[in-house]
Amino acid sequence: MSFFTSLEFRTVIEALNQGFLRTLELFFVTLVGALPLGLIISFGSMSRFAPLRWFTKTLVWIVRGTPLVLQIIAIFYVPGLLGVYIWGGGDSGRFAAVSVAFIINYAFYFSEIFRGGIQAVAHGQTEAGLVLGMTRRQIFFRITLLQMIKRIVPPMSNEIITLVKDTSLARVIALQEIIWMGESFMKGNQGFAGLVWPLFFTAVYYLAFSGIVTILLNRLEKKLDYFRV
Repeated sequence: MSFFTSLEFRTVIEALNQGFLRTLELFFVTLVGALPLGLIISFGSMSRFAPLRWFTKTLVWIVRGTPLVLQIIAIFYVPGLLGVYIWGGGDSGRFAAVSVAFIINYAFYFSEIFRGGIQAVAHGQTEAGLVLGMTRRQIFFRITLLQMIKRIVPPMSNEIITLVKDTSLARVIALQEIIWMGESFMKGNQGFAGLVWPLFFTAVYYLAFSGIVTILLNRLEKKLDYFRV
């Protein structure tokens, strides 16, 4: 007896592809939202205005100190418990809620990486820019930012690879991403039930996706080698 029939395999792959597209969508939405927000938060963490600095650091501590899965549940369910229905219904509402949770979570993680990269740039370069008549804005974008990017690529790469795998947490609110799709064939989906292999087969998708992301990030790091001193 064959491990699975051609119809079974085709049905499962089509479902996994559909779930993987949702996973990709969540991945890119998170990056687009979290990267700029993380940079803004890092400015708050370095602010000379003490109340803003301590408020931002407290938020960083709370977000980084609590599990992402709990943040997803809270953002999705708490507004409804308070009588405020902001997410709507169906898969689109679940996707909106989980996107907000991922963007907030990863923005605070990215903010610490940005902060470390900015503070690693020698202060003397800022002073030299001021002596040359440059504004602080010009110094940041022409001197600090480019050197910061070089320094943060390795730790940022680790977080981005983690994001690839963390997208699986979206299933906690029944978002139909790839893990949810793979697991659905255990419970019953499109006439099939009791199938375990589709869930484990999702690892192939994650490995391929992580490999592609790793290659792209390594190429980016090599392109920034000219900042090496």
